[in-house]
Amino acid sequence: MANDFTRFAAVAAKLAREHGPRLAAQVVNSPPVRAGREAITQVVTQTVNQALGLEAPPEPKEFTPGRPVTRTFTPTALMARGVFYAPQLDGQADPGEVVWTWVEFEETTGPNAGQGKDRPVLVVGRSVNSLLGLMLSSQERHMGDPNWVGIGSGPWDAEQRPSWVRLDRVLDVPEDGIRREGAVLDRRRFESVAQRLRDDYGWT
Repeated sequence: MANDFTRFAAVAAKLAREHGPRLAAQVVNSPPVRAGREAITQVVTQTVNQALGLEAPPEPKEFTPGRPVTRTFTPTALMARGVFYAPQLDGQADPGEVVWTWVEFEETTGPNAGQGKDRPVLVVGRSVNSLLGLMLSSQERHMGDPNWVGIGSGPWDAEQRPSWVRLDRVLDVPEDGIRREGAVLDRRRFESVAQRLRDDYGWT
């Protein structure tokens, strides 16, 4: 019995040496294992990027009840004032920061009336009880539109698509309704927006 066991152990060891690496490689590279590994990698990468402010969080699909809504906007020339770059993430939202707010659609009639979308907004100032913001969009149809200015990509868009800032209207953003994710537009790009406000809309 002992000799049989010894021979069996020797054969098993030989098979492991000869075929073990190949079998292990087949298991590691099998579709189920590979798919699971890729899924885990994707989740970890998204989590780390969001923690570092490199990737925007998933966009809410529905409005959160009780959250203040951005539904008021004013022609930019009527809101003319000084504009300066001063983002400080440890306090209130300041010019240069990109925040998210639920913006109602402009339609007052039809199927979209009263509905809206969670959007990134560039803070350019402050009024008594709210922020003054310019809406961002990743729609390429805004390219070349004089009411929009391109600012490139940034952490406010999870897909890192180029974005444009709408210049011709200023949103009155309730500060209690914003989400802050640490997204800041760098000074050079902010100044390109600010200069358009000065040149075209009378800001200083």
